[in-house]
Amino acid sequence: MYNSGIICGVEYKDYYKILGVDKRASEQEIKQAYRRLARKYHPDVNPNNQAAQERFKEINEAYQVLSDPDKRRKYDTLGANWQAYEQYQRAGGQGPFQWGGGGAQYRTVTPEEFESIFGGLGDDLGGFSDFFRTFFGGGFESARPRARRGQDIEQTIEISLEEAYRGTRRILQKGDRRLEITIPAGVKHGSKIRYAGEGTPGASGGVAGDLYVRVHIAPHSLFERDGDDLRCEIPVDLYTALLGGEVMVPTLKGQLALKIPPETQSGRTFRLAGQGMPKLNVPNTFGDLYVKVRVVLPENLTPAERALFQQLAQMRRH
Repeated sequence: MYNSGIICGVEYKDYYKILGVDKRASEQEIKQAYRRLARKYHPDVNPNNQAAQERFKEINEAYQVLSDPDKRRKYDTLGANWQAYEQYQRAGGQGPFQWGGGGAQYRTVTPEEFESIFGGLGDDLGGFSDFFRTFFGGGFESARPRARRGQDIEQTIEISLEEAYRGTRRILQKGDRRLEITIPAGVKHGSKIRYAGEGTPGASGGVAGDLYVRVHIAPHSLFERDGDDLRCEIPVDLYTALLGGEVMVPTLKGQLALKIPPETQSGRTFRLAGQGMPKLNVPNTFGDLYVKVRVVLPENLTPAERALFQQLAQMRRH
């Protein structure tokens, strides 16, 4: 037998020594060693040889572990107890941990005892809990609750374009207290405002999650937003469009007079600098307002008006 000691009642077998390979052996080297030894100690080659049969079992056992990268990693780290701990982990990490293997007798070991046995190993690898969590996906999680951060919460608030222009506030009821939400001027549709620690409480002493307020800006009846700019369309009567004049243009600050040059075509766009949305976090800086002209034709013409338009049409044709 190729044993090197007893650990916690478990007989330790040096699988590398059984196969006659170095601990740094590649998968190919392990496979070649196994095939060579398996041919040598196969029961068909050694009939009625009990020692050879036992050796053959050990060779197969060693190969089953070392040929599997995951099992090999656990074996290299935990030695004889890797398989027993794996069974414990599959059971959900609950109750006593059964140690033993082969013909050895079992005894129970608590998670605390397990850590005391492998405490040094855990320290070398950056912490016992983190180490076993890496290998087994949980291990003693139920015995040792980890501090967990609370979940984030997202709340949507709808505001008008005018409120987005000047900034506004909202009050949210959070349990038995009121939380004032400040929405800055120039905020964009879909923006999120973060309030640290205002989410759900953490577990086992963990920090609370955060609250994210998502801003929804309601559609406006006149203005369309394009980044920090605004766009709108204004009606202009035929006579002002032909002869020129002034029209009043609404803005989020109030009305402004816009000069219309003679012979302005329908669809022409005028730019009013600085009459758009405030730029977020840039004081006293604004986008522009783009005003599109829509020429409106006169309706319900009188016979005299119709005659004048016909006369004008005849003049334009010659």
